[in-house]
Amino acid sequence: MSSAAIPASLGTAEPVTAQAASAIDASLITLPETRLPVDARGLSLGILAALASVLALWWAEGFVVPLLLGIIISYTLNPLVAWLERIRIPRVVGTLMVMASVLGALVLGTYSLRGQMQTMIEQLPEAATKVAAGFARMQGSRSGNMQKMQTAAAAVEKATTQAIGGASTPREPATHVVVDQPTFKLGNLVWANSMGALGGMGQAAMVVFLVFFLLIGGDTFKRKLVRLTGPSLSKRKITVHILDDINGSIQKYMLMLLTTNLLVALLSWTAFRWIGLDNPAAWGATAGILHIVPYLGPGVTAVATGIAAFVQFESLAMALLVAGASLAIATVVGTFVTTWMTGRIAHMNSAAVFISLLFWGWLWGVWGMLLSIPIIVIVKVVSQHVEQLHPMAELLGD
Repeated sequence: MSSAAIPASLGTAEPVTAQAASAIDASLITLPETRLPVDARGLSLGILAALASVLALWWAEGFVVPLLLGIIISYTLNPLVAWLERIRIPRVVGTLMVMASVLGALVLGTYSLRGQMQTMIEQLPEAATKVAAGFARMQGSRSGNMQKMQTAAAAVEKATTQAIGGASTPREPATHVVVDQPTFKLGNLVWANSMGALGGMGQAAMVVFLVFFLLIGGDTFKRKLVRLTGPSLSKRKITVHILDDINGSIQKYMLMLLTTNLLVALLSWTAFRWIGLDNPAAWGATAGILHIVPYLGPGVTAVATGIAAFVQFESLAMALLVAGASLAIATVVGTFVTTWMTGRIAHMNSAAVFISLLFWGWLWGVWGMLLSIPIIVIVKVVSQHVEQLHPMAELLGD
């Protein structure tokens, strides 16, 4: 750079004016190159640890799922037990009263609907026969249309051949290959379902006993966790805040889940009764119970009620009407009300809730879909109070 290109003011202590700055050739000014430092070793170890954690969760599903269910149910019922304890009822007695009331309500509800449930079960063979006949008619109609199209195509081909003066070439008969189908054994299916039912009953008993012991323990585990954080008062306060926030968030979510499922059951019962579907109360209760499982439960309800309507009315239009009403109720209450209320309770964005649903559903199936929102709520609460996990909290936040 020549001395004429640099103003004299640059060599003095006076500030550089805009005119002097514009005289400097910008191409001769080089800025230091900035690179974002990446810890490749730490990133690789983090990815491997995440994959190992996912594999461990998948392998330990039979243990982790009942444990999480027991913890969530105990969080839900703990306010009732604590209220009974405040009015001078021993905690053991209060726990027995609360669990007996919940189990009694479930048994009473099932017993009150036993007639309609029995009727639904007795109609299963007839329903299967009518659905199979309907599919056979649809298959026959489609085969008839295909036969007509083939006949028309053969006639056109014959007319074209005669028009050009050629002879039609006879076709060789098709060779049918018979493939041996595996033999279906009803006994194997019944045995597999029986073992699955026994396993489910065993896990349900485990959850009941776990809830009982957690409710009896009260704040014992909370105090132990606070002690394990160390003598530092700040760490103990953070642990207490985390546990209190988890407790409050899960209780609000379970209350919202109970409210929305009761709303689905009530609206479904009203719609099915208005349409004239048999056993509307039983189908409404089924819709409310299956709505606990997001997206999958409403789909199963729609298919089941559609088949029941087809068997009763023998009309595809009525079957579509009943299934559509079920899906409409589940969509309005589930997709909009439940998702919106979940985002407001946990202060999370809807995309994070849906991605969590996909991941845990892929990992654990139906149980993963059921537990996905409580798990992501716990992750969000912990991330808010741990400085190293603040990026995760920001990613999940609304």
